[in-house]
Amino acid sequence: MSWQVWLGFLGAAWVISLSPGAGAIASMSAGLGHGLRRGYWNILGLQLGLLLQIAIVAAGVGALLASSTVAFTVVKWFGVAYLAYLGVRQWRSTPADVSADGAVREPESAFAMTVRGFLVNAGNPKAVVFMLAVLPQFLDPARPLAPQYAIIAATMVCVDVVVMTGYTGLAARVLTYMRSPGQQRVTSRVFAGLFFAAAGFLSLVRRAAPV
Repeated sequence: MSWQVWLGFLGAAWVISLSPGAGAIASMSAGLGHGLRRGYWNILGLQLGLLLQIAIVAAGVGALLASSTVAFTVVKWFGVAYLAYLGVRQWRSTPADVSADGAVREPESAFAMTVRGFLVNAGNPKAVVFMLAVLPQFLDPARPLAPQYAIIAATMVCVDVVVMTGYTGLAARVLTYMRSPGQQRVTSRVFAGLFFAAAGFLSLVRRAAPV
């Protein structure tokens, strides 16, 4: 991959990561509920889901997902159900016990946060189809594809970690100013509404008609 092509993809990666979506909502929710340091477990899960999406495209399975109504629908409704579940969980969450330095006591386990982040990205077929349309534009079919996909994956993960850290840190910063149960309850329900909205938008996604 030439420097010119890589720089073009780097710009595309920033646009993709900065676009508001379920990953950004999940990152802000993790930052709000657990702070920046533990929020990195959610970011790890998001990156594992992102790597799965790239692997699906690289393996050619993304083409099947784009062309098969059944496969697309199954993955889509799994994602809708999971985002709705996160919304219900966020809505019913109890106010956090915040210490003087803004840290949250008795946080969610690292494994649970990682799995949650992974499922948020893994359950989004629209992202796979989007990558299927975008990534080939930066590939040179005359050269080995594996190294090119490795560069693409490393670039996307690095950019997404920076962006999701920003979202998580912003929400964690807000946490330090919200110590009363009432403030935390209102904010939790705002994020619950965002999860519900993300689920609603995903439910409206349709597989692109074959050209």
